[in-house]
Amino acid sequence: MELRHLRYFIEVALEENVTRAAEKLHVSQPALSRQVRDLEEELGFSLLERSAKSISLTEAGRVFLDEASEVLKRLEKGIAVAREAAEGEGGELHVGYAPSLTVKILPPTIRAFQASFPKVRVKLHDLSSEEMVAGLRNGELDFAFMLDSEVRSSVGFRFVALKEEGLRLAVGNEHELAGAGKVALSQLKKETLVGFNLQEYPEYGNLLGRIFRSGGKKLRLAEEHESVSSLVAAVEAGMGVAIVTESLSCVAGGRVTLLELAEEAECLVVGIAWKERALSAKELAFCEKAKAACDLA
Repeated sequence: MELRHLRYFIEVALEENVTRAAEKLHVSQPALSRQVRDLEEELGFSLLERSAKSISLTEAGRVFLDEASEVLKRLEKGIAVAREAAEGEGGELHVGYAPSLTVKILPPTIRAFQASFPKVRVKLHDLSSEEMVAGLRNGELDFAFMLDSEVRSSVGFRFVALKEEGLRLAVGNEHELAGAGKVALSQLKKETLVGFNLQEYPEYGNLLGRIFRSGGKKLRLAEEHESVSSLVAAVEAGMGVAIVTESLSCVAGGRVTLLELAEEAECLVVGIAWKERALSAKELAFCEKAKAACDLA
């Protein structure tokens, strides 16, 4: 069975007249009739009731007409989508991100990219670092905005650094430290520490371990949170203090106070990662828009 068999049958069924259908298809009437009969022979049942003056659909023909029409619609849509993707005009980009790290990067990147590629759908996925690495590896994600340390040791990935994130101590606005300009790690010995879930964000746990190893405080989180919003709510409510990145100020607004650390803490490098491959025109453009967004930030 070939696609022309479906197209010829559909046109005859809609016109209920072989002569008119042949004229619309620009084929001879005998050739059209033969193609429809070939289709019926291959299927093993009749699609049309024929008389000297008219043509009508059999019951099987009515069912087959609906199904054949859907097949051609799906095929035409598939061709259009594939053509757009081949020309760099359409398709989708799946992007993983961590909200607290990308709040200043992601919005301007997407705005600039959509201005140049309005037909490409950018689908965002709020994921843990491990989920982003897995998504890149298995092809579910095209890009991920993440820390360099999360892909630095992984084979088969590319990473472009975009910006550095300083560390801050988040405290409630009513906390006794809220008015301090800077805080020393030694001041946190009596504080209740809350943070992100260490199983979902292992690099966060490694970071805290490095910080408090030098500060002489044994790492123990009183509460572990799976999202930025719940962590901010906990700090705001006075349930503890948290080590966070400076971009959290954009997420939290004025709900918590961010304080600088007196000790020289490491900066985190945030960038865009992807699985090693030749990038398409739209993928290259997305990377360029991300770098430009950081230059303007």
